[in-house]
Amino acid sequence: MKAKEIREMNEENLNTRLEELRKELVKHNTQIATGTTPKSPGQLKQIKKNIAKILTILHEKNKGTKKEVRRNEKFLAPPKNNFGGRQKA
Repeated sequence: MKAKEIREMNEENLNTRLEELRKELVKHNTQIATGTTPKSPGQLKQIKKNIAKILTILHEKNKGTKKEVRRNEKFLAPPKNNFGGRQKA
C-alpha cells in the first residue's frame, strides 16, 4: 500500500486494515516458529512496513485533533507527578 492510499482511508477502515495485517503477521510468525518456510518471505517485510505506515498516519490524524483539545486545556491544572514509589509528606 502507498501512503497516499492510506491517507485517503478513514480511521475506521485504517483500524480494520491494521487488525487484518496484524493477524497475517501472527500467521507468518507462527509458520516461521514451527519451522515451515513461508510462501513468500518478502511479504513478511511488506506487512511490517504497511503496519508502520498505518500507525504513523493514524498518529498524524490523532495529533491534529489533540492539538485543538490541548489549546482549550491550556489553562487547566498541571498534570500530577506520577514518578511512582513513595511520596513525601
